[in-house]
Amino acid sequence: MTHELKDIIREYQAYINSGKAVLASVCALDGSSYRRPGVRMLLLDNGTMIGAVSGGCVEKEIQRQAEMVFKSGVPRMMIYDGRYRLGCEGVLYILIEPFAPDQQLIDAFWQHIEQRKPLKLISQYTREQKEDQQLGSFFVFDDKIIPLRKELVRSEALEEFEQELAPCFRLLIIGGEHDTVSLCRQASNLGWEVHIVTHPTDEKSIQSFKGATEFSKITAEEFGTLDIDRETAVMLMTHSYAKDLQFLIALKDQPMTYLGILGPSARREELLHEFLEHCPDVEESFLDGIHGPAGLNIGAETAQEIGISILSEILSVIRGQDVVPLKDKEGRIHTS
Repeated sequence: MTHELKDIIREYQAYINSGKAVLASVCALDGSSYRRPGVRMLLLDNGTMIGAVSGGCVEKEIQRQAEMVFKSGVPRMMIYDGRYRLGCEGVLYILIEPFAPDQQLIDAFWQHIEQRKPLKLISQYTREQKEDQQLGSFFVFDDKIIPLRKELVRSEALEEFEQELAPCFRLLIIGGEHDTVSLCRQASNLGWEVHIVTHPTDEKSIQSFKGATEFSKITAEEFGTLDIDRETAVMLMTHSYAKDLQFLIALKDQPMTYLGILGPSARREELLHEFLEHCPDVEESFLDGIHGPAGLNIGAETAQEIGISILSEILSVIRGQDVVPLKDKEGRIHTS
C-alpha cells in the first residue's frame, strides 16, 4: 500500500495550487470486502479520483459524500453496507477528511521513501455515520507524530486504526535483455520499485526500461555497493552462465526476500554445483531461498507470460502463501 500512498502524495503536490483535496480511508470492516482496512483514495474538487477502495462499487458514494466535506471542511464517517449491494457480505467504515498536509509532513514522507524507512499512519474514527472535527489521520515518522491537519489532536473518545507501512517493495533485476524490459514494465505496474543492473559495457540506459526507478552499470565485484533489504526480490537473468555465477557469489550474504534464477533445471544444478565449489561454507538457508527455474508452472511461453509467472511466484513467497486455485482454497481469501 506504500506505493498507493506515494501516488496520493504526488498527485496532491501537483494539484494543491489549483483546488482542494479530500482523503478517504477504510478504517474498519465487518465481514469481507474487495479490499481491507488501510486502503485509501484521494479525491480532488475537480472530480478526479486517485486510487480506489473497492472494485469500483463504493467510489461513487464516497465521491458524493466527499462533496459535503469539500463544502463544510468537516471530516465525516461513511458507513457502506455491501451485503445488499455488492454481495461481499461486508460493512465498510470509511473516514473522509480534508487532505491538507503541510510541507513538513510531505518532506518527512519523501525522506522516508528515499531512505526506505517504514512509517505508520493512525486514523481516529467512529463506527457512527456522522461529522466530527476530531475525526482524522496522523503520520508517524520514527517517533514523530504529525497530524494531517494542523488543528487535529489525539482523542481518547474515538477508536484508532493503526497501520504500519513497509518501504515500497523493490525488484532488482540483474540483466538487460528483452525479457528484462518486459518484466520491469510488469513489476512497475504492480507499484514496485524496479532497479536494473547491467554490465558496464552494456549500451542501454534507464530509458530502455520503462517503469525502472533506478539503473546501475556495475560488475559483480562492485555489487556490494548496492543497498539490499528484506523488502527486495532479486531476479538473476543475465543470459550468461559466467555472469550469473559471479552475481550469485556476490549475493550470498545479502538479506533479500527472494532470489530467482532464469533458465532450466539442468543449468541451475550446474550453476549451484560450481557455486558451492567457490562458497562451500554458504548458509543452507541461502540455498533454500533460491528459486530456479524462477516462476510458477502456468504454461508460460512468451516473455510477458514468463513475467507473470515470475511475479506470481514472488508474491506467493513474500505473502507466505501456498499456491492453489482460489476455488480450492478453504475459508477466507484474506486471512488477516
